[in-house]
Amino acid sequence: MACSIIQTNASSSSSSSSMMTPKLKYDVFVSFRGQDTRNNFADHLFAAFRRKGILAFRDDTKIQKGESIAPELLRAIEGSEIFIVIFSKHYASSTWCLRELESILHCSQVSGRRVMPVFYDVDPSDVRHQKGSYAEDLAKHEERFQHDSDLVQRWREALTQVANYSGWDMRHK
Repeated sequence: MACSIIQTNASSSSSSSSMMTPKLKYDVFVSFRGQDTRNNFADHLFAAFRRKGILAFRDDTKIQKGESIAPELLRAIEGSEIFIVIFSKHYASSTWCLRELESILHCSQVSGRRVMPVFYDVDPSDVRHQKGSYAEDLAKHEERFQHDSDLVQRWREALTQVANYSGWDMRHK
């Protein structure tokens, strides 16, 4: 889970120094659970991005058929300037979403890129404290991944951390 950073040389009049410059392919990466938001909120968000000329990674349009999904998703995360995480009622039921979230958080910490949460019909405190459907979904993951208890704990910590960021509460809107 490394965030790709490539080195380039920048020269000044007095000396040459190397600086870290990210190689970015997308303006934004949106993490969302398709069953909850793909045909409503996420579709509207992607349409707004297109109208504004914002290049956003979208898993159903950017991944080639037959290509392994995990490497392409990681490359898209590493190559994005900003991350938007749409927390919906069953976001935490998806191991893909939780793996994306963990990668997004890591990349953000390494590169300083911004993560912006959207709470779509879910209380931010349910995400932050893993209550309600988040508690139920994570309990199922703990049972499923009992051989790797660190995995679910990392997901819990990532959920808490990102839910503590300033974001948008889209309940009842």
